[in-house]
Amino acid sequence: MGGFFGVASKEDCIFDLYFGTDYHSHLGTRRAGMACYCKENGFDRAIHNIENAPFRTKFDKDANTMSGHLGIGCISDYEPQPLIIRSHHGTYAITTVGKINNKEEIEQQLFKSGHAHFQEMSGGEINMTELVSAIINQKDNLIEGLQYAQELINGSMTMLLMTPKGIYAARDKFGRTPVVIGRKEGAYCVSFESFAYLNLGYQDERELGPGEIAIITPEGVKTLVSPGKDMKICTFLWVYYGYPSSSYEGTSVEEMRYRCGTMLAKRDNVTTDIVAGVPDSGTAHAIGYANESGIPFSRPFIKYTPTWPRSFMPTMQSQRNLIAKMKLIPIHDLIKEKRLLLIDDSIVRGTQLRETTEFLYQSGAKEVHIRPACPPLLFSCKYLSFSRSTSEMELITRQVIKELEGENKYPNLSTYADPESAQYQNMLEKIREKLNFTSLRYHRLDDMIASVGIDRSKLCTYCWDGRE
Repeated sequence: MGGFFGVASKEDCIFDLYFGTDYHSHLGTRRAGMACYCKENGFDRAIHNIENAPFRTKFDKDANTMSGHLGIGCISDYEPQPLIIRSHHGTYAITTVGKINNKEEIEQQLFKSGHAHFQEMSGGEINMTELVSAIINQKDNLIEGLQYAQELINGSMTMLLMTPKGIYAARDKFGRTPVVIGRKEGAYCVSFESFAYLNLGYQDERELGPGEIAIITPEGVKTLVSPGKDMKICTFLWVYYGYPSSSYEGTSVEEMRYRCGTMLAKRDNVTTDIVAGVPDSGTAHAIGYANESGIPFSRPFIKYTPTWPRSFMPTMQSQRNLIAKMKLIPIHDLIKEKRLLLIDDSIVRGTQLRETTEFLYQSGAKEVHIRPACPPLLFSCKYLSFSRSTSEMELITRQVIKELEGENKYPNLSTYADPESAQYQNMLEKIREKLNFTSLRYHRLDDMIASVGIDRSKLCTYCWDGRE
């Protein structure tokens, strides 16, 4: 995914930039960066690899040497950024969050229009943020360039662009990711996460609308391009990505997860001894389930976070599985001879949850009932970097559907998204068998949408139902 934070202040902004960016560390695992500007020294920038060390450790020295009244920072799952770009617009720094599905087409278009080259990253890919800057530079001014990028890109793209005049914030065309403004005396900030600035003394100002472009200066926030009417914010932000203290479009992440667990419990009739969540994102869902069902909430295993990196960080699947297993420490007295109901945010490949289930059985559990907090994932995300999977066939659902359909290469996936269909029930039973669960029941899409409390037309549900 990735996250961002920007500050425009009458005083030096590096303290706020450093901690505001760090508060987005849950959104990315690979690289991070900060860029700042001051009249005396111009632009300055630092980028570090954060795969095996936290943001603050890597940027502590930079925070003590950088200075500026304007700054942008990012946590990135892939590209090194922010970038400092020299163009006919002058010099600016830029960071992005999003996904470009038509990047090859755009690259060729830029080559034909006279753009000479791009710097190639390791792995042979072009830096997506550099590609976005090249799109912006095709236009006569930055506002037109930002609009052009929003229109040209198939996928989604939210951008922060910092010039000596201020920080341009452009929320993606359909608002799939949030952009929130905070204010305090003498400063304004722009953030992906609404909680990131609260401990820095900022108060909520407002959220940008879909496709809105605004400029943030120490004096205030000015809308340059009005927001559009259509929004498709990512529902998975509430289910998994969002930090518990976050809020999007007025809906609290933590409260949504409580409601999610409550609605899961209302449709369930299983009898277990305890309810538990897979830490961390499954915990709030489990609390909601326990409160509604009356089954005691417990923590039969604890995630050891001080030194272990996040489980999806390593590129080799074997390493991912090992870390996922080693970072969860069982409490045998709470597992032995118990019937457990376990809530996870989702099932993607199923590998880690199978590992978790196996060590619960090895620790003496009698039964392990699994309740994912969202419907079965049937499609890879087209709009955000939820996963860099090369094929939808990596999803456990698609593997099972292929087995069930046999020679049929084009199954009707809508039937597998319908919880009332026989195909849906057959898919669940096959997944349950493969992953060795005692029972399996997913959250229904209609219940999940009700848990969010926002009109369905404003929510993106593509990964569950394929609806654009």
